[in-house]
Amino acid sequence: MSRKIGILTGGGDCPGLNAVIRGVVKSAILRHGWQVLGIHDGFDGLLSPERCTPLTLESVRGILPRGGTILGTTNRGNPFAYPIEQHGTIVQTDISDQVIANTRTLGLDALIAVGGEGSLKIALQLAEKGLPVVGVPKTIDNDLEETDVTFGYNTALETATDALDKLHTTAESHHRVMILEVMGRYAGWIALESGIAGGADVILIPEIPFDLAKVCTAIQERKQRGGNFSIIVAAEGAFPVGGDRVVAEGPSSRYTIERLGGIGQFVAKQIEQCLDMDVRVTVLGHLQRGGSPTTFDRALGSRFGVRAVELVAEGRFGQMVALQGRKIVAVPISEATRELKQVDPDGEIVREAESLGIMLGR
Repeated sequence: MSRKIGILTGGGDCPGLNAVIRGVVKSAILRHGWQVLGIHDGFDGLLSPERCTPLTLESVRGILPRGGTILGTTNRGNPFAYPIEQHGTIVQTDISDQVIANTRTLGLDALIAVGGEGSLKIALQLAEKGLPVVGVPKTIDNDLEETDVTFGYNTALETATDALDKLHTTAESHHRVMILEVMGRYAGWIALESGIAGGADVILIPEIPFDLAKVCTAIQERKQRGGNFSIIVAAEGAFPVGGDRVVAEGPSSRYTIERLGGIGQFVAKQIEQCLDMDVRVTVLGHLQRGGSPTTFDRALGSRFGVRAVELVAEGRFGQMVALQGRKIVAVPISEATRELKQVDPDGEIVREAESLGIMLGR
């Protein structure tokens, strides 16, 4: 049966999104003979049908190694709480019925939503209102349940580890403490795994509030053992015992939640006060989201795209594709988004890091 399916990418961008789009388009057209409609700028695109364009084999030619997303994205397009100005005041309005009506106008038989926790929760709400939805997990933070890995994470790890390799040489040359600030609002996977791979001496993650006095002691002891420099990796959401996350900008009409940033400088100032060492901070920022995806993320994104189309063909809506072991499986979106997948402070990988002599702030 001929079908028309839509695909959108929501939330923050990451490497591998184009691999998913390509996987969906090629599988839908070559295996099933379906039409594919690309929805631009996340769920925002469903508010304006003219922003939805057909995707063909020609549309996805050459996009596999490209970072970003050819469809564009936004992390401010929640149709269940859409900002609309009324009498000079911004009011969060539920316009989800309009979104669902527009999918019918477009003739969509199903929607494939590619996104992280926030976007997939929106997809789940739309599914609960009757929209046939299949989810694809995307986040460099790797914080979604029910999938071993999300695409984009591997590339972000490579970027962070490469930065640590470069920081080692300049830190050693100048006998400095180098702090690398990486992404990770609530989950410290990037900081932890890149820190292990990049030979960090201290790793600070949101799941383990850190004691600055103990961090300074660890660096001082390393110096006494002959280590004339130290490398610290800090997730943006890390915070001291009894303290709060460092916020760069609070919630506003533009941002529904605060923007984090500054943990690196915060830690640097404290270390400079307790140690006689130069401290420098590098904020990796959106470099972690950019660039060409790794082999792993290209393959995983492609497989996710193909499996998402299969779920549509099977009529298995309200499901998300996931990697478990080496297999791509289907799991309920509700299970994948029930809570964030965080680092276990007493888990195996934390114990292994500490056995390597890495200090985790406690």
